Amino acid sequence: MRLSQAGTSDVGRKRTHNEDAYLLLPEESLFCVADGMGGHASGEVAARIAVEEMAEFFRMTGRDEDATWPYKLDPARAYDENRLLTGVKLANLRIFERAASDQRLRGMGTTLVAASFPRGGSRVMVGHVGDSRAYLLRGGEIRQITEDHSLLNDYKKSRALTPEEIEAFPHKNVIVRALGMRDTVEVDVVREELQAGDVLLLCSDGLSGMVPDARIAEIVRGYPKDLRGAAQALADAANEAGGQDNVTCVLVQCLGA
Repeated sequence: MRLSQAGTSDVGRKRTHNEDAYLLLPEESLFCVADGMGGHASGEVAARIAVEEMAEFFRMTGRDEDATWPYKLDPARAYDENRLLTGVKLANLRIFERAASDQRLRGMGTTLVAASFPRGGSRVMVGHVGDSRAYLLRGGEIRQITEDHSLLNDYKKSRALTPEEIEAFPHKNVIVRALGMRDTVEVDVVREELQAGDVLLLCSDGLSGMVPDARIAEIVRGYPKDLRGAAQALADAANEAGGQDNVTCVLVQCLGA
């Protein structure tokens, strides 16, 4: 399936520097968004390491499928799923090691949402850690396909919350899983079958936390053949809503065979 892609990142209206990063690697059909955390700009370092390590691993394994991997393959998973999982785990280890070796970077971490489109197929695999999200837009409708690793989401599982209670929740931005916190990390993987015309959106919570899902879908619908324009319009909408955080998004559209 042929793909078209675009991405953008904006510092927002409240932050002084951008701790987000994104990756467009069309030659390996890999796309990522990372949202770093940590004082003194160390979140920026963590996010950059995450996307750079993902790119490096996918380039290496793209050149040589028999290259030695740092982790054993899970025999219960297909090659492409193992490849995605290993890339995320390796990125986690590199961030952890860098933080352990540099006192200035102690405590840094990042979310990561990464989409891989296996060659010769019509599906996508999304690996994610934290609360950066993946959405699938099809026929004008939007559906979140990842589940936030956040304190709010854990709390919502234990009891039904009203929209007002969600809005007033005091720890909405606390995540319970991130890259770099430990030397190992649990990665969730979602698989989706795709149709021609589908659009995959990867984004940091600077977008999803500021712009309602329905409005996101409306904006993307307004740019049917212009992913770059749609990405910029999404960032603009987040800023118009207050721009409380850095905002980053990647759009990938399936164009058919």
